[in-house]
Amino acid sequence: MPDTITTSRRRPQIDGFAAFWAAPALIWNGLFFLAPLGFLVGMTFWVVRNYRLTPDFVLSNWERMFTRGFFWESFLYTVQIGAVTAMVASLLAFPVAYFLAFRARPSARRLAIFLLITPFFTSYLVRVYAWMVILAQEGVVNAVLGGIGIAAVSMLNTSFATVIGYLTLCLPLVILIQFFALSNVDRDLVGASHNLGCGPVRTVLTVVIPSARIGLILAAAFAFILSFGDYVSPVFLGGSSPPTMSILIVDQTKSGNNWPRAAVVAVVMIATLVTVLFSALALAYGRGRARA
Repeated sequence: MPDTITTSRRRPQIDGFAAFWAAPALIWNGLFFLAPLGFLVGMTFWVVRNYRLTPDFVLSNWERMFTRGFFWESFLYTVQIGAVTAMVASLLAFPVAYFLAFRARPSARRLAIFLLITPFFTSYLVRVYAWMVILAQEGVVNAVLGGIGIAAVSMLNTSFATVIGYLTLCLPLVILIQFFALSNVDRDLVGASHNLGCGPVRTVLTVVIPSARIGLILAAAFAFILSFGDYVSPVFLGGSSPPTMSILIVDQTKSGNNWPRAAVVAVVMIATLVTVLFSALALAYGRGRARA
């Protein structure tokens, strides 16, 4: 009995080998994420006096931003356009990922993966400038429309152009994540569904999508995260109107060098992204845990 009590009271031993390999990641996150995040949160309580950043502890920056309509309009617009991009990217990516996972030959699959990775070799800013040429009033799209007798359509400086830019950023990644998720679907389940008389559409809806649920949800979450924090597309394709949260940060720094208010916007963005990410993880893994 005493031995049992003594054993139960022993402190858990730290695995030195595991701690050694985990240390670099912990140090990296501590130095380059937690420390800057703490500094950013602290800056939200500072003030600007004579265009100079002065350490302080006031709540006026939070009150100023949270009581202004332009802040909430920008926040809701950024969430809305990010959600639209995530939905559109997921819908466009799924047929491509499904074809690569279930129909394409191995050689075609390897070529497609290479082509999906290739855009990341080019600067995102360069790709956005290319879209400016394509979507301009006298650009490629309107030239084609004019050739078939359709009047020119204004596409630049619109939310539509912003979504196009977001898709340029996140669509290849969404396709790759969905492809890897669909590649891990048990083919025996798909075969059993066909043997039981389910058609292709019903098999996809009842077998393939539930089996690849985790990857599909995480792909949409990554699309939202990349779109929510992007600055390039809203500026060069969307015309900064209405402004997104990233544009609002720049506006605050240019307006009287007000870094504390910009920090408030940045902290709200980080909190939103963390909430979305953990919500996506809960949605992706929650049902599996409940069944277990």
